[in-house]
Amino acid sequence: MPTITVNKEDLFKALGKRYTFEEFDELCFEFGVEPEEPDEKEIAENPDSALEWKVEIGANRYDLLCIEGLARGLLVFLEKIKAPIYTSIPAWTGKSAKLRILPSTAKVRPFAVAAILRNITFTPESYKSFIDLQDKLHQNLCRRRTLVAIGTHDLDTIKGPFFYDAKPPSKIKFKALNQTQEMTACQLMELYSNESHLKQYLPIIQDKPVYPVIYDSNGVVLSMPPIINGEHSKITLNTRNVFIECTATDLNKAKITLDTIVTMFSQYCSPKYEGIESVEVVNPCGTSVMYPELHYRLEEIDVSETNQKIGICIPPGEMARLLTKMCLVSTPFDSGNKIMVEVPPTRHDILNNNASLLF
Repeated sequence: MPTITVNKEDLFKALGKRYTFEEFDELCFEFGVEPEEPDEKEIAENPDSALEWKVEIGANRYDLLCIEGLARGLLVFLEKIKAPIYTSIPAWTGKSAKLRILPSTAKVRPFAVAAILRNITFTPESYKSFIDLQDKLHQNLCRRRTLVAIGTHDLDTIKGPFFYDAKPPSKIKFKALNQTQEMTACQLMELYSNESHLKQYLPIIQDKPVYPVIYDSNGVVLSMPPIINGEHSKITLNTRNVFIECTATDLNKAKITLDTIVTMFSQYCSPKYEGIESVEVVNPCGTSVMYPELHYRLEEIDVSETNQKIGICIPPGEMARLLTKMCLVSTPFDSGNKIMVEVPPTRHDILNNNASLLF
């Protein structure tokens, strides 16, 4: 199970209430996650850990892998707020950003999706959380970057349209993140072979005849997925518009990853939750798709069948209320015999209308 670390003061601020650990433990038990407070040994080794709690999250609850998603989920559960509505908006500039996937990528990593977070404001805490969420997603949903690799960039430092290509490593040259000079892909792979964090990802493309690369209309390299981003487009606390690209061997996982990032961090956009801008992704065959999809779907559940399968006896109104508390906005219909459940783009763990998945 993945575990996230939350600063207690940040959590209390987000929830609008201070909790003892016992109170928070009870809330988490009802919600379905498991908190843990540091023991004396951990505090002795790292005094800062006394300011934090760890929370164990279900492996398929990608929406809870950051303090933003956890706090939002708990607030909805406590019925203090309603679940936000997530929608993508047309380009603020009047013309959609565009990412073209070139045919050569089929040899190594064929899929890509993209989106923009507009008019975002980072604090040191939210910036750290933004990076941490990417790391958490990379480690579980993205299967250590083998299925999906995430790149985030300061949109104001680059110029579209963007191109997703695959080239021989000797033909790729750029200044990688936190480097001071340009290197070829071959040189970077040699450099990172001794780097504790990145060397684990090298085998994903190391033996391929071509390496993936994303660049803008001026030839500026944004990233060489799944290894490293470019220094030129790195995001900072001053970044106001974020271009997000996810390259993948599994398109469905890429879409889930993109949905998760933009829904979690659109709360820092202005207006809140309204800064998710669509990007047009053009496939090698010429067809185009707008991302992120942010798909909502409706599922019907039978009240009697649900009660029977779970072994409970809950009336339709209460059943709908409990579902709504889990960000699954629900309404009884058919004289209370059935419930219509709206599954939002944050709940990719809901696979179908099986009652055991909804509770």
